[in-house]
Amino acid sequence: MGHVRCADVRTRPTEVLDLTSLTVGEFVQLVQSCEAAFQAHMTHWRLDGKPRLARRYTTYQNCPLPTPEDRLLFLLVYLQTYPLPVVQGRLCGMGQSTAHQWIHVLLVGLRATLRALGDAPTRSLTALAKRLGVAEAEAAALVQSTAAPPLTSEPPTAAAPAPASPLLTTMAPNGASSAPRIRLSKRAVIAARKRATRSKTCG
Repeated sequence: MGHVRCADVRTRPTEVLDLTSLTVGEFVQLVQSCEAAFQAHMTHWRLDGKPRLARRYTTYQNCPLPTPEDRLLFLLVYLQTYPLPVVQGRLCGMGQSTAHQWIHVLLVGLRATLRALGDAPTRSLTALAKRLGVAEAEAAALVQSTAAPPLTSEPPTAAAPAPASPLLTTMAPNGASSAPRIRLSKRAVIAARKRATRSKTCG
């Protein structure tokens, strides 16, 4: 299975946009800032989340994400498509546990970068209004207009009742059968069985 590398897709603008939601130019602008934040984080922490006490971080020879571009592409593809870590790992040549570690470490760098650039998602209407340069009521109206379902002139119709399950219909209790019943005595049943057994043996 082939691995996704930045060098393979950066000459395909449409593919970059589909994978990351960014244009090639926007992607390039983020690379250095995200890499600086990543290196700053790895100065104090290891990839497994433990404090770094000995040697400094270096990109080892067989690293599945050897370049800053590969690291950013890896994270943006994950955020855009949101696959399972095992799928993300298969796409980029690593196991599930390693992919999980890379995702969490690179998210730290991306958040720090977006905050520094002023592009981090806002968490309140006040912050959103300040960013857009509008009144808070106007920002609230913008949020509601994007979150509300489309209005229709037709009144809502009641949901149609779900059809009865065929299995339940088949297993429903039936009324009393109108077919005539043949009453046989126990002695007659035993005699009939004996005759059937003798005929099979003789035949």
